Order: sequence, then structure tokens, then C-alpha cells
Amino acid sequence: MDQEKVNILLVDDQPAKLLAYEVILKDLGENLVIASSGREALEVLLKTEIAVILVDVCMPELDGFELAAMIREHPRFQKTAMIFISAIQVSDIDRLRGYEMGAVDYVPVPVVPEVLRAKIKVFAELYRKTRELERLNHELEDRVRARTAELEASTAKLRESEQRRSMAIAAGKMGSWDWDWISGDWMWDEGQYRIFGVSPENFEVNPANVQALLHPDDVDQLRKAIAEFNKGTRAYETEFRIMRPDGEVRWCVGTAAATTDESGRVVRVSGVTVDITERKRAEERQNLLAREVDHRAKNALALAQSIVRLTRADEVKAYVNAVEGRINALARVHTILSLSSWQGAELSRLIDEELAPYSLGDQIKLAGPEVQLLPATAQTLALALHELFTNSAKYGALSTRSGRLAIDWQVDDELLTLSWEESGGPLVKTPKSRGFGTRSLLASIESQLGGQAQFDWRAEGLLCRLEVPLTRKTATAAPGKFDTAGAAELQRASG
Repeated sequence: MDQEKVNILLVDDQPAKLLAYEVILKDLGENLVIASSGREALEVLLKTEIAVILVDVCMPELDGFELAAMIREHPRFQKTAMIFISAIQVSDIDRLRGYEMGAVDYVPVPVVPEVLRAKIKVFAELYRKTRELERLNHELEDRVRARTAELEASTAKLRESEQRRSMAIAAGKMGSWDWDWISGDWMWDEGQYRIFGVSPENFEVNPANVQALLHPDDVDQLRKAIAEFNKGTRAYETEFRIMRPDGEVRWCVGTAAATTDESGRVVRVSGVTVDITERKRAEERQNLLAREVDHRAKNALALAQSIVRLTRADEVKAYVNAVEGRINALARVHTILSLSSWQGAELSRLIDEELAPYSLGDQIKLAGPEVQLLPATAQTLALALHELFTNSAKYGALSTRSGRLAIDWQVDDELLTLSWEESGGPLVKTPKSRGFGTRSLLASIESQLGGQAQFDWRAEGLLCRLEVPLTRKTATAAPGKFDTAGAAELQRASG
């Protein structure tokens, strides 16, 4: 195969010399490029890949040394071979200067054609071999890069697969294990150690140590599994509990499969452990919630039955309105409790819900801190407030535009004291008989909550104080001017 030609740059300011160099070097069969000055040579170098530069030392404007220095400053030409031609006697200092500038050889004038051709040929071949090596190196590097990329891609896939497996195991709270049935050696993965709450550094996996982490009531499950495999069982699954070194008890489900030899003897058992503690707790919460819903439903029905049974009215419409109002009050507090997942209810929220149907604007003033009521307390107090609002709207301060109502409350040593003060309404007279509202209010506050309901039938408006323990303890009444004898009825004399 014909070898690739290389470019040889001939630089001289005299056309006759350039012609002579062309004649001498023509037989080499290379590409000869002509430049009549140093600047022209630089232009050629920037456009063409040059193997060897033959340059005259003595040239106007830019001599051979200066041209060589400029060529060497360019990164592309730092290794390009340069041969100086000098028509004058060159001293050793000049030769050193030329070599410093990057010259590889000197040719004196008169030029011996055979010598010049031989030198140019050597550097042209050297350039060609160098380029060939560079090409082979590039090909080798490309192959290495391609192979490396393949290995990296394969490694990345393996790593990604392992990460997905680890993430799946971590997300699913799973662990895997392997037990050599013959030698007794165990192998646990990271997930298995995590489930049992131990680390590879301080826990040796063996039957005795594993059994020590099992709940005492579930140790027989391990013995049963071993016995089943000895009988020829190939797969086994069971639920069991573990007791971590920190004392925490976790529920797990274990699945194991046996590997046998040609004779059918078990040689290895491998399995997966799944932490199902959260599922067990969810089942317990679900069962508890079902029991709680059943209990609350029965309580709500009992309250509704009491409302229906004890409500009295002279006509059907009044009876229906009274029952609906009380059941709606119960429904509103149930909604509030449901929104809090039955954790409790804010007192101010209960009052706001009872106020909502009236749209009384500035007739009512509220004052008091945030108070979180237990569910049972919230239900009972909501019905009591409903009775107070209903009676006030019918017969008291809220029955007229001029009436005013002030509700304030405070908490001292787990005792809630709520003050209800009416003014500006119709003239108040002490009621002579008890209605359902009064009976239910007294029964709920005093009997169910262990509190007290106190009333002062002032002519200018009812003054009521409710004392409700925020715990299950019975409250002690505070001294005051309230009439507690018999707990007089809420119904107004006009009703």
C-alpha cells in the first residue's frame, strides 16, 4: 500500500535557492510547500500540517532564528523538525542558539544534494511513523474507552440493580439470610441485621444467638421449622416476634426454602424476613377503632334516646324543634371531634358552633384562653351550652335587639370556670318548674362531669356559672353569691 505523503516547508527569500531545493528533494516523492519569507511561512503553518521545515538562517525582516522561536511558541509546532541552511560559517554559539530555538540540524552551503535528501528523508519518515503511532494510540484509546464504557455501563447496571434491591428491601423492611445446613454457617444481609436491631460488628450469627433474640413464646416456631425440614418439607412460613437488644418487640413473618442434594438431604436453607410490626399495629388500631366506634355509637344513641324521651312540649311542632335542636347540637360537637380524630375540641369552637345559627353580631362578647376539652367533656358541655343559648334566644337577653350576653372562662388547677352573664333583655323572674333543659344541664354537668351549675336569677338578666373539671376528679365549688339550693330551673316565668 502506498504510504501517505507528508508536507515539507521550504523557506528562503531567494527564488533560485527555493528552485534548487525543489529539484534536490523532488525524488523523495513528498509534498513540497514554498514560502519566500518568514511571515509567509507562518501563514502556511497555520493552514497546513508540516512534517519538516527547511529554513534559511539569513533572511530580511525575520531571520531563521526569529522564525524558529515564533514557531516553537505555538503548541502545534513544538515538536516539528526544523533544519537550518546557512551560507556563512556558523559558530558554536550560533549552533547552540539554533538548537535552543528548536533546530534539529544544520546544512552548510554549498548544499550536498545527497546529504540534504538523506536528512529530510529521515525526519519525514520519523514524522510519518510518529503520526502512525499516534493514530494507533488513538485507536487503542478509543477501544479502551469503548471497553471501559461497556464495563462502567455494566457495573452501573449491577450497582443500580443492587440499589433497587436494597431500596426495595429497606422500603419493605425486609432481610434475607442463608443457612448452610451441613456446616452450620449463617449469612445475613444488611436488612436482616437491621430488623433484629444488631450489627455485624458485634453480633455473631449462630442458632444460639438467634434464638436469644426470639420472643420466648415464639422459640418453638424455630424448633418446629427445623423439624419440618428434617421431615422433608421444602418450604415453611410463620409469624414470630423478636426482642431487640434495646428491648423493643417487633413482629416478623419469615419464609424459608430448602435446597437438597441428589439424595434428597437438606444441604441449605435460604429465606426472607419481613418486618410486619406496622401492619400488626395498624390491625390493632383498626380493631381498637372499631370497638371505639361501636362504643361511641352506642353512647350517641343513648343520648339521642334520652333527648327524645325527656323532651316535653305542648304541641308537636315545638316538640320536633326541641328534639332537632338538641340532636343538631350533638351532631355539631361530633363533627368537631371527628376533625380532631377524637382527640378533643376547643371550647371556643364549641361556642362558635352554637352561635352560628343566630347571627347576633355585637350582642355577644367572648373572652377566655384556649381550652382543649376531652371528647366526653366536649359532648356534655356542648349540650349544656345549647340549652343556655336556646333559652336565652326564646326568653332571655338574646330574644331582643337590646339584649347583651357576655361569656368568659378561665382555667385554674384543671378546673374550668365558665361565666354566662345576660343583660338588657326582658325582666327575669325565678322559674317555678324544671324543664328538660334544666334537668339535662344539671345532670350532665354535675353527674357526668362531676362539676357544678350555679344560677343567679337577677332581674336584669341571668347570671350562670359552670364549673367543670378538665380531668375525671370532682370539682369543689368556689364561694360566691350564687343560689345553689335546688339548682333553680332555667325556664323563665314567662315560659
